[in-house]
Order: sequence, then structure tokens, then C-alpha cells
Amino acid sequence: MPRWLLPEAIEDILPDDAAALEVLRGRLLERFRTHGYQLVIPPLLEYVESLFKGSGRDMDVRTLRLVDPISGRMMGLRADITPQVARIDAHLLNRVGVARLCYCASVAHALPADFNSTREPIQLGAELYGHAGIEADQEIIALLAESLQAVGVAIARIDLGHVGIFSALTDAARIGPEASEDLFDALQGKDGPTLRTLVRDIGEPCRSAFVTLLDCYGGPEVIDRARARLPELPGIAAALDDLGRIASALADHAMGIDLADLRGYHYHTGVVFAAYVTGLAQAIALGGRYDDIGRLFGRSRPATGFSLDLRTLTRIVPAEPRRGTIVAPWKDEHACAPSLDKVIEQLRARGEIVIRPLPGEEIRAEEVGGDRRLVLRDGAWRVEP
Repeated sequence: MPRWLLPEAIEDILPDDAAALEVLRGRLLERFRTHGYQLVIPPLLEYVESLFKGSGRDMDVRTLRLVDPISGRMMGLRADITPQVARIDAHLLNRVGVARLCYCASVAHALPADFNSTREPIQLGAELYGHAGIEADQEIIALLAESLQAVGVAIARIDLGHVGIFSALTDAARIGPEASEDLFDALQGKDGPTLRTLVRDIGEPCRSAFVTLLDCYGGPEVIDRARARLPELPGIAAALDDLGRIASALADHAMGIDLADLRGYHYHTGVVFAAYVTGLAQAIALGGRYDDIGRLFGRSRPATGFSLDLRTLTRIVPAEPRRGTIVAPWKDEHACAPSLDKVIEQLRARGEIVIRPLPGEEIRAEEVGGDRRLVLRDGAWRVEP
């Protein structure tokens, strides 16, 4: 096997793509900063007990493990940064009021999400802790929409769902944790035949209600349809009220309702959402409310947020004109000329790329993007094609 061969679904990021990705990362994090979201950088490795808390079985199968040679305990390469940020909010920051946090870092997946996915996404996200009201969900969804628009990506629609509806039905039907996981997976996968098999022994009206969730998809009018078709349970009524308020507050965006959309790592507890863009089948970003995750770290805090894969986003962001490179002489051989070092320093301070070929180095313009030269003409250094 060649030594340079990478594992399946793992790839390098080469200069042009790396530059575009870094520019995009900086623009989005700066956008978050201006909205009050502070950057955190969690560790790549943690003990698995911390990584798995409240995350469900899909996180378990996604996580790569290794034994810590110092402690002998099992560690994991993070597959999702949200539990880590929840730990930071609960144990390290320990703030009384609202905390707005953001992050951008690589995660590792044991298996790719689908045949076209990387096993090393670059997860970028924003999270808001400490406010239980629906206004926090509105802020997070608006931040996602505004941030994507700011980098030239138009959202085709944002689909809203609510885990509270599913929870109300499982509680009313007295369904245990393992059976709930199976129902959750069937709904998330929009697997009607499996869902009907799973609910066949559940009493009415919950049996029909689970199947009805698959049909509750469309525009905001779905909320009224769901009120008419789903059981009159307090949890369902509250969830539909939440969805109605968000759809109304964000009416400037294309909002959809999908009550079977239970995306995430099983830790969501309230509103969930998925953002879609034209030309991409899968959601570009996922998010929602996950109030219980802080309790699992010893401090219960309301929480909501979103995340996306920066690699995927970079591929659909409109390409910016590439900045060309200026090729400068290795040294100034004219004693009477202005300082070459000073001129190069001024050019670089303006954001220009300036390369000084080493002695004997042959610059290939096509490899470095060279489109101009720094030449001494009429006693002054000039940039020419």
C-alpha cells in the first residue's frame, strides 16, 4: 500500500480551497462576534463519558476511540462539538446570565454520513445558553440566515420541527426509551412502513398521531392542520404555539414546517430546524434546542444553537476573485534606490502577496498565481504586469 494513501473519506485541503475556506471561516466568525458570540476552542480529545453524555446511540457509532496511555481510560475523537461547548458553559464559564458562544474546528467521524461525505467535517456553529424563551430560538435562526446571506448563500427554505410533539406522544403512549429510539429513527428517516410496524400495538389516538407526523409537511399552514389532526395534549399545543411564533417572527424568510424532522444527535428537546439551499440535496445547516444537555454536565441551562460543515459551505459560496502575486527581486542591487525591504513591507501591509525568489529559484507564475512584478524604473519601485 502506498505510504501517501489516505483513509477512505479523508482528504487533504489544497492551497486554493484552503485559502477560500479560511476566508469564509474568518467572515462567519466575525459575523458571529459582532452579534456578541464569543469564540471557544474545545480540545480534539476527551474521555468518552463526557463526549457521549446525552448524545444518543448515533454519536456512539460515529466516535473514534483510543486508549489514553497516561490514565488507561478510553478517550474519543470528538464527533460533535456541541456537547463540549455545553460542558464549557456548565463548568468553566459558569455564568449566571446568557452566554453566546461560537466555534469552528474539525471533528472526526468513524463512518461518513453518506457516500459523498467526508469523515472529517469542519464544524462551525453558534450556541446560546441561559434563555428558555422562544426568542432565543428566533435569534439563532435569524443569525444563521443572516450569516449565510452575508457570504452570498441564499437560503431556499428553513424547515422547522419540534421534538416536544414526539415527546408528548411517547409519554402519552407510555413508550420506553428503547422503543422511543426506534420510533425516533423511523421518523427521522421518513420510513413510513417501519413506523407503521412499530406503532401497530400502540393504542389510539397516539398510534395514528405518529403516522400523521409524516404528512405534516409544508408551509406554516401545516400548524393549523396539525392542531386539527393531533391529540389535544398540552405538550403538543405548546410546541405548535412555539412553531407558530417563530414562523411569524421570521416571515421574511422562506419557512417550512416538518413535524417528522427530528434531526440531530438525539439531544434536542424543543424546536429543531434545517436550512436548505438551492442545488444541494442535504441540509446545509442543522440546529435546535437542547435544554437537557447542561443538566447532564451538572448544571441545567436552557440552550439552543446550530452548526454546519464549513467544507460543504465553501463549495457553494460564490468564488471571490483570486488575489494575484507580486514577484519581487531577491535583493536591491541599486544603492541609490528606495529601500526594497520597505516597499515590500508596505505592499504586504496592504494585503498584497509578495514573493522574493531565493537565489537560483525559478518562479512559475501558474503555480503561485504570479501576475505582476516589482521593478525599479526611473528611480522608483513600481508594480507592473
